[in-house]
Amino acid sequence: MPAADREFDIVLLGATGFTGGLTAEYLAQHAPPGLRWALAGRNEPKLAKVRERLAGIDSACKELSLIVADTADPASLEALAGRTRVLATTVGPYQQYGDPVVAACARTGTDYLDITGEPEFVDRSYLAHHETAVASGARLVHACGFDSIPHDLGARYTVLQLPEDVPITMRGIVRTNAAFSGGTFHSAIGAFSRGRQMQQAAKARRAAEPRPEGRRSRGVAARPQRDSRLGVWLVPLPTIDPFVVARSGAALERYGPDFRYSHFAGVQRLPYAVGGAVGALALLGAAQVPPLRRALLSRIEPGQGPSPQRREKSRFSVDFIGEGGGRTVHTRVSGGDPGYTETAKMLAESALCLALDDNPPTAGQVTTAAAMGEHLTRRLIDAQMSFEVLSVD
Repeated sequence: MPAADREFDIVLLGATGFTGGLTAEYLAQHAPPGLRWALAGRNEPKLAKVRERLAGIDSACKELSLIVADTADPASLEALAGRTRVLATTVGPYQQYGDPVVAACARTGTDYLDITGEPEFVDRSYLAHHETAVASGARLVHACGFDSIPHDLGARYTVLQLPEDVPITMRGIVRTNAAFSGGTFHSAIGAFSRGRQMQQAAKARRAAEPRPEGRRSRGVAARPQRDSRLGVWLVPLPTIDPFVVARSGAALERYGPDFRYSHFAGVQRLPYAVGGAVGALALLGAAQVPPLRRALLSRIEPGQGPSPQRREKSRFSVDFIGEGGGRTVHTRVSGGDPGYTETAKMLAESALCLALDDNPPTAGQVTTAAAMGEHLTRRLIDAQMSFEVLSVD
């Protein structure tokens, strides 16, 4: 069915999970009148409980449709995707559960959104489904939460403060006091345990993906160092974010002829920086040993997350230092609890943006900056996330 004629504007898959429930609550609070949206998952009684909770926020949610679909049942996913214009999913780890959902959306021409931070999944998704989505018109937009919207849209925001058609070097520095949920922990350990497979997927994608003609855009590895401008120690972060930013740079000519981006955590004191690096290496090593990996995973169950009180105290900021054309720009993106409250906001606003806004014509696997840059930035500013220019030299 053509997307314009479908039953729903947005369907949220995974609404019974921790982040899925927060996303459903955000939509109940902020969806415009007349938006046709629904909840989907594999357990109808649990979906009904979510709907009952949402009805306490907005009585109109009593009428929300509930759709039973299971990531282990491709036919149910294809039927689900064919009923909606946009399908947003919080069902992870995505390396384990995500591919059938992407496949269904690519085949049916349905826009797809997730909150993955798993590079291997994103690369394999590109290899398996990008061309199908280009043909069907579907936009496949991964990493629509804290991974990687603040970094992707923040880098774009910074580029716009610099001269056009010049080489640009940029670094992003993340700082947060937030806790994480069981789902995030399981996804991270799963990714750590698949280093070889992740490298293979990245290599295969590099061989298959066209490069921009006459331009370059790269994520650049960097060493730990002291940042004199910010007064913090910089610890390289091996996350999906620099890959996403570099792909936006490849897709958008405004990033200039040679765009380079490096990604860091910002730490005030050197001992904390060293301790964090050692802890990350220990976690990486433990993930390679099956008994240790199972022991780690047993400590935190998926579906668990920080309390409302803990999330209320959590904050994040991402500083960007961009240099090009003789100008240096310092910008910042900041907000509340990054992993859950703000991630739910970012996913919901991304779904609303794809469903309702006049975005640039794109198809296939695309980044948030390429698919929704200006409109999604404006939505997030209106939703109390901060994008600001701190200095221009």
